[in-house]
Amino acid sequence: MPFESLKDQAGGRDRLLPMHIAHNSLLSAREKLDLLNEMKAGATGALAEGGDIGFDPAEIDEAIAEVRQGVQEGVTSDTVLKGDY
Repeated sequence: MPFESLKDQAGGRDRLLPMHIAHNSLLSAREKLDLLNEMKAGATGALAEGGDIGFDPAEIDEAIAEVRQGVQEGVTSDTVLKGDY
């Protein structure tokens, strides 16, 4: 899976946060949404078991909304080349 290296960074001081995914110019909108939805499912499970995920679960929903807004505003694959999002 292409996200394994991102998942590996989820701990420690370089931990992966939802907005880091939303603003990653190397991922397509679909990849961002897939990863954020997977993160949301994992966070929901961890919280149900009493775990600490290191951020507010609402941040995932905010990041998803940000990606969707970017798509509506026409942010496309040009983003990787221009680095504007």
